[in-house]
Amino acid sequence: MCVLVTPNLLMFLKALWKCVFKSYVAPNPRTLGIVCGIEALVALGTAMLVLIVMPNLDILTNLCIPGGICIFSAVLQIAFRLQTRRWMILYPICSLILVVSGYFLLGIDYYVREKTYIKHFSDRLENVDDYMTYVYVGIAIFASLLVSLNWWENPFQASTNIQEMLSELDTFRDTAYVFTSFIRIVVTLAVYFLYFFVIANNQFEWDAYTKASQATQEIALGLFFLQAFCSAACHWFGVVACKIHAMKFGFALPVSLIGPATLILGMILFVTQSAQFNPSPEIAAIIKGNITNDFWPFCYELKSLSDVNTTPVVMLEISYSICKTSLNNPYEMWPFSMLALEGVCMWLALVSCTYYIWKIKVQRIERTSLLFVRRLYESAFIDISMLLNTKMKVIRTANRESNNDAELENCVIYLCATMWHETYDEMLKILTSMFRLDRYRGDPKEEHKDCFDFECHIYVDDAFMIEKDSGTKFVNTYVEDLIHVVMEVYRVFTNKEPDEVSIIETPYGGRLVFVMPEGNMLYVHLKDKQLIRNKKRWSQIMYLYYLLGWKGYNVKNPQKITRQNNPCRASLVSLDSETYLLPGLDNDSKRRHISDDNTYIMALDGDTDFHPKALILLVDRLRMYDNVGAACGRIHPTGMGPMVWYQKFEYAVGHWLQKTAEHVFGSVLCSPGCFSLFRGSALMDDNVLKRYTTKATRASEYVQYDQGEDRWLCTLLLQQGWRVEYNAASDAYTNSPQEFKEFYNQRRRWGPSTLANTLDLLHSGKETVKRNTSISMLYILYQIFTVASSILGPASVTLMIAGAFQFVFGVSGTLSIIIAVIPPVFYMLICFLAKPNLQITIAAILSVIYAFLMTASFFAIIGDMVIQGTFITPTGLFLVSGAILYMVTAVLHPQECTLIIYGLMYFICIPSGYLLLTIYSLVNMHIVSWGTRESTKGKEQKKQVGVVCNRDCRMCCWDVKIQVTQETENLLLQQMQQAVNPTAAAAAKAEPEEPATLSAAPEHSSVEISRHVQEKNMENKKDQSKENLNKDNKERDSESERSSSSSSSEKKMDTFNDDTDYEDTDYDDDDDDEDYDYNTVEPKEVVPESAWVEPVKREFLKKLTYANLKRNLQEQIRYTLRNKNQEDLCEELVLILTDTLNDELKDKVGPEDVLTETQLEELQYALNEAARRIVKTNRIETGSQRVERRVKRGIERTLVAPQVEKLSEDEQDFWEKLLERYLKPIQDDKAHLEEVTRELKSLRNKAVFLYFIINVLWVVATFFLQAIGGDVLSIEIPKYYPNKTLAPEPLRVEPLSLMFLLSFAVLLVVQFLAMLYHRVYTLIHVVSYRSSEKNYKEKDEEDEEDALILGNIIPSSLVITGDDLLNGDSFIPS
Repeated sequence: MCVLVTPNLLMFLKALWKCVFKSYVAPNPRTLGIVCGIEALVALGTAMLVLIVMPNLDILTNLCIPGGICIFSAVLQIAFRLQTRRWMILYPICSLILVVSGYFLLGIDYYVREKTYIKHFSDRLENVDDYMTYVYVGIAIFASLLVSLNWWENPFQASTNIQEMLSELDTFRDTAYVFTSFIRIVVTLAVYFLYFFVIANNQFEWDAYTKASQATQEIALGLFFLQAFCSAACHWFGVVACKIHAMKFGFALPVSLIGPATLILGMILFVTQSAQFNPSPEIAAIIKGNITNDFWPFCYELKSLSDVNTTPVVMLEISYSICKTSLNNPYEMWPFSMLALEGVCMWLALVSCTYYIWKIKVQRIERTSLLFVRRLYESAFIDISMLLNTKMKVIRTANRESNNDAELENCVIYLCATMWHETYDEMLKILTSMFRLDRYRGDPKEEHKDCFDFECHIYVDDAFMIEKDSGTKFVNTYVEDLIHVVMEVYRVFTNKEPDEVSIIETPYGGRLVFVMPEGNMLYVHLKDKQLIRNKKRWSQIMYLYYLLGWKGYNVKNPQKITRQNNPCRASLVSLDSETYLLPGLDNDSKRRHISDDNTYIMALDGDTDFHPKALILLVDRLRMYDNVGAACGRIHPTGMGPMVWYQKFEYAVGHWLQKTAEHVFGSVLCSPGCFSLFRGSALMDDNVLKRYTTKATRASEYVQYDQGEDRWLCTLLLQQGWRVEYNAASDAYTNSPQEFKEFYNQRRRWGPSTLANTLDLLHSGKETVKRNTSISMLYILYQIFTVASSILGPASVTLMIAGAFQFVFGVSGTLSIIIAVIPPVFYMLICFLAKPNLQITIAAILSVIYAFLMTASFFAIIGDMVIQGTFITPTGLFLVSGAILYMVTAVLHPQECTLIIYGLMYFICIPSGYLLLTIYSLVNMHIVSWGTRESTKGKEQKKQVGVVCNRDCRMCCWDVKIQVTQETENLLLQQMQQAVNPTAAAAAKAEPEEPATLSAAPEHSSVEISRHVQEKNMENKKDQSKENLNKDNKERDSESERSSSSSSSEKKMDTFNDDTDYEDTDYDDDDDDEDYDYNTVEPKEVVPESAWVEPVKREFLKKLTYANLKRNLQEQIRYTLRNKNQEDLCEELVLILTDTLNDELKDKVGPEDVLTETQLEELQYALNEAARRIVKTNRIETGSQRVERRVKRGIERTLVAPQVEKLSEDEQDFWEKLLERYLKPIQDDKAHLEEVTRELKSLRNKAVFLYFIINVLWVVATFFLQAIGGDVLSIEIPKYYPNKTLAPEPLRVEPLSLMFLLSFAVLLVVQFLAMLYHRVYTLIHVVSYRSSEKNYKEKDEEDEEDALILGNIIPSSLVITGDDLLNGDSFIPS
């Protein structure tokens, strides 16, 4: 009875907890009545089967009967035709036939038993009438039918029947479980008491429980706890097996074999016991007669064995129960085959009814509610209940059901890194991480197991500088470092220069666009602080509106344009006589079908280092749990020095205990912006993004909004009902402050902001609890306690220091408190009077003094425990228990366990971190500057454009300035070439070129002259464009691909990455051709360039020098033909194309000369011809045309020059409106700034006063308790020595100190338990990830067309193919 009640009681308590402390939804009376009625019938059947029938039947029959409870599920499967294939309906039909056959064999088996000798062998059955046995069999069949109703939801959920009622039931399921669990408990108890105290012949007596022997009680309790533990463990491990992708061999196979394995084990034990039995002489004489059954003598004398203590009671019960079967027939063994056949039928019926389990495919960390229909498990038959409780169909998303072969819905991730004065090494970390993710993801055209696509966006604050003399704007040294880092990382990953680079001027500054090696995009947004607001929050608003707002809208709503102004037919589709501009990027076209719920923003800092695994683990959290709005990972501070050591342990403790407790008991309050994943729909929710754009105007808003923007964003998400989670296996590394001053300034921002946001959340606690199902009133109380503890932190540390004075110097309690109070009061006065730099200097000095004191205190406490002879003192217990707790926590984090070494550093720095830092943060609350990463560069110097050497030579009589520009260097190189090889030099002069040196026009700047040269070149090109095109069409083979210069980076990427075969496409002249002449090449529009563009462009043009082209071409060919099984062809191409390049450029240009546009065109034509000849010479059997196109595309990538482009009119208009509305630089007048400063100081004074009063009251109360004396107000605690003897003098502890220690200890224990829970599920997630890591398949080589499915799916959906992109009108219905 207890076994049946326990799971229902646990479910009742859990559901009641959720209804009381989380969310209560009023149930629908009709739906609740139906569910309660079904649950009452199930509880009745379970109680009848387990409590009434099974005690009167044998153990083998009891193992067979539960297999029949799958009958109702089989009937519904047949009725609803839930099979994916028609022939699979045979499974439930066979299951139904086998169950009916099993019931029939059960009746025959007991009929045979009644007609044989078996019924007379036991005294227990002598008083039972024959008809009662058939009654029990009938009750067993009826009860199993009632129990089979338990899983009625599974077939109905898999079908389309009563979906409204089931959806409604999901909304108040916790409330329903409160009622149904209570009803099941009541019905079970009613059946138990009604039968055993009223109906049964041998009625129980209440005295039987008290008169039972101790051995009997121990056996009963042992069996109960063993069964309860094993059933719960079976349920939990079954769920874990499903989550870690061990569905077949970790769940279905072992659970299905539980019944047969138990039966076989019982039979082995029975046969072993009977084989060891020696019959008495009397029985031996009987056996010599007609007895042919070897088991009959053992069963005959089994009753006499019960008086012998050598046989375990459990073994006797098992043997006695088996002897009630046909095995006890003294003459024939064939009747036992009826029972064996019955067991086989029931087991096969169960397996065939749950056949779908073997083919279910689950995702990583699949939610338990998506794996199983009911949360409750049946402990009486745990194996069968888990099989029948497994969902037939796992619903992945709200609008789509997945069959067994369905994959997870795709998602788009935008990696957004904000930069603010990062160093070269810090930039190297974030760029390496992005390129690492590019390699992990692979080509966007390939299908990846993790089903995600991504883009990288870097937002650089304060990216420009103004030349002091001319006032011209150039990019500063931080942007130059970033460009060099991108090129260096690109070379590390591919051994070549970036292929496609675009430079775009924007209303907010500028943009650099890169195509990463695998085809994913990297955007670098350069922010001009004179055009747009700087700092991190405004960068976040910038990319949120751009990526989630404008970009997302345009992708899902293509821009309609007029047919007369078609810029490129490859970017247009015609639909219902309207022409739309298709998205150019693969990610854009894919996002067309992706909802905002599956669009994620990865917030990063400019110095974050992470691996793809860390990102995928965060994606899993958001993908599987719809209410999760953000998820953060484990942040590891990097660097060297004592301050970094302190932060390493501080971060470790914060993540090990505090963040895990927040995750388990409620929701994480802060998802750090250095490494956090946000859901797009959560950020676009009401009162999140819109409110996040609020400009701070009041003092409290400056503290809450601008000092800790990450925490404020998470506060907005929590208040809107979203959950924030923490994943301990998602590791990210970021630089931490290494200097004392930088650390204090960082925490000066974080401290007040953390307190302000937490108080804001607590102030709206009731409304948040109603909206957010993850936050309960108990969690609010937990946060109140943590806030109170942090407020009392300075007083607690002061009292700890006073205790240190007592231990070290033997000062009395009252005097030690007075001495301990003097330094913090002195430092607070210093903070009010001195400047911040002096405050930090004094704090550093006091921190060193406190560190020595804490070290002495640590050893003094150890010495005191030695002197006292015991560690059972308040201080000793606190120190020892805390050390043990942190050490166990570190051991449970094996990859981070070495961080425990820094615990001593953390201990001696407690006064600095919790006392001095708190005072410094509060007193300087009115300072709202960033405080960290301030620019270390000097004033902007004159930008030297194209300067190769610039030296000042100081001599005795005069100073000489030597300056060599790029133009003069080129002139010198040409003169040297002419001297070495006059013939080649003369040939080079014969070609029309622009002058290499600009010395003839000294009055013009280099930028202006460069622009003039470009315009002149463009004029010469206009006249030759048509002629060149006709010439190319005649000379090139008809199978070569058509390439055209693109006006945007998106179109360019499509041209380079499209693998569609066009050689078989018919270019018919349709109506659209009337308005567009393909033989006419429009001249490329000259984009006006700002002064900063030319130096940036020149940096990327270095790839087109003779020296770099050779290496880039070789690596480009190898990279293009990777994984194509063409190693010999690849190496031949590398050799021949390198020779061709040498022949074309040798003795014509210098090694560092940048090739002109004419030279690039001639070189590309020569390389294409050489590649075509090599491919045809090799006579590749299949795919020769595809290989040729790939090689030509690689050549084109190698020779492409950086493009200077402009934004589209729509995007230009978007940025202008966004800047005007939200991001216009803040220019407050002097009066407003003075008013804000006064408000901030007033707020600072109020906060300091509140902190001061609360902490002073705590210290004063302790002081007076010390002054009054321990004999008056103290709590006596018995003192024991290590030998367990009681000391004559008890320990006297102050009530306040004891209360604080107990509260802190309870808090640590609660956090420790939460950590244990979180560790287990982190392990499950990691194991699940390892089983599916890096598993993607490449696109089929023979799949010649890349189809794009239009959004807004309709019954007759359309598919756009490569032909449609060129012909415009032809559509293929799917």
